[in-house]
Amino acid sequence: MPMSQLREQFGDIDIYLFDQLLRGRIQPGDRILDAGCGGGRNLVWLLRQGYEVFGVDSEKRSIENLPPDHFRAEPIEAMSFPDAFFDVVIASAVLHFAKSDDHFLAMLRGAWRVLKPGGMFFSRLASSIGIETKIQPVGEGRYLLPDGSERYLVDETTLMNLTEQLGGKLLDPLKTTVVQNQRSMTTWVVRKNG
Repeated sequence: MPMSQLREQFGDIDIYLFDQLLRGRIQPGDRILDAGCGGGRNLVWLLRQGYEVFGVDSEKRSIENLPPDHFRAEPIEAMSFPDAFFDVVIASAVLHFAKSDDHFLAMLRGAWRVLKPGGMFFSRLASSIGIETKIQPVGEGRYLLPDGSERYLVDETTLMNLTEQLGGKLLDPLKTTVVQNQRSMTTWVVRKNG
């Protein structure tokens, strides 16, 4: 299949989210939320397949081209969806934009609140794993990375503690990709107990 057809069919889906699809962890009939969806890059295939997909993004312009009945311009920490409304919550490349420890926890709790018991939480976020000696703290959980960006960073201990505190169970071991000592991205996949 030519690359253009692959991109048309799947969009620019995160490869680790694609892995969850291939493993059958996202099923037809699941109600899915992309928390911090941007323009919907992870949702192309799901929308085309008729999944019940919703999204939020704090930037109204990001969601202008998405179906207005299911996409809302609102922050993750203050979403208007009911509790336990979704089977799957995706937070891909968004939690590391938290402004502080409190903001990070508010975003995480907002995403967790709308997840049904037994549901899957999928997150890819910046971490310090593998680049611990290359980052500079700037306060409130934020760091200056070697690539020049500033991000909120987590580490393995934090993610394991949060998994337990939230009442979850890892579906996969934490998976971290270090991009040539410039930044580090960790995949965190959790099943909500219930």
